[in-house]
Amino acid sequence: METAVIAVIGTLLGSLITHVFQRQTTERAAQLARSEQLRQDRISAYSAFAGALVDYRRGRNDRWHRARQTPDSPAAEAARIDSYRLRSSAHQALIRVQLVCDDPQALALAASAFAVTNCMHEAPDEADRAERSEQARETLSEFIGAAAPSVR
Repeated sequence: METAVIAVIGTLLGSLITHVFQRQTTERAAQLARSEQLRQDRISAYSAFAGALVDYRRGRNDRWHRARQTPDSPAAEAARIDSYRLRSSAHQALIRVQLVCDDPQALALAASAFAVTNCMHEAPDEADRAERSEQARETLSEFIGAAAPSVR
């Protein structure tokens, strides 16, 4: 009888230990899956933001040039409307970055890159426009540099 009780207790103890280890393994696997999903979401959001901002900068440059070359022309109006569409896309991409990024420096750089790009068309002359365009490019590069460690 004692042997049977010891066998039952041993079996129960073995089952309990197995359950604890399986639970820990499952929790670790779930945590790794969440971390990988967040990493993939960040890669997607950061890439989309960079692409949208590059397009937005191109659109702002195009708007500035069309407004100077032929103001009030259909081409200038089309460039203006296109820049609004590109701004909307870039702003949506910025919101995605804000949702997945937990680095305050990267967030500040993303917002700054958007803001710098947003005011490019206000440049009074070609030199200022070129400087603003370069500043927008550099700020985007700084954002990428700050955000990259979180996806490696």
